[in-house]
Amino acid sequence: MRIDMRDQPMIREDVRDGLTALRIQARQIWGYKRHPLDEIVVRLVVGVGDLARFVRDHGLLPLTPSHGAVATTVNDELKKELGNIIFSTIRWIDDLGLDVLECLDLAIEAQEKFASSGRPR
Repeated sequence: MRIDMRDQPMIREDVRDGLTALRIQARQIWGYKRHPLDEIVVRLVVGVGDLARFVRDHGLLPLTPSHGAVATTVNDELKKELGNIIFSTIRWIDDLGLDVLECLDLAIEAQEKFASSGRPR
């Protein structure tokens, strides 16, 4: 099955609906103050810093179920940090008055171009 929200209208609308719901939920949590780009960058770097501390403290992950309760706690923390970046980015795109689907279209195109370039990552 091939999915590409750029040329499949029903998929695109589902994605738009989901992102709209997340944007509204973020506004319910944080209010309607819009951050400028410099404040967004600082907040994004804090999120990346949280991930860097996570790697420093826990090394290579995710842990396997054989690690028991420690694996669950550690993996939940990783999921939370990655989720924070996704959830916040949706709100920040809105803060800047940009269209989240347009941002995604450009990112998908850039990643496809890079992936097909053969350049090492």
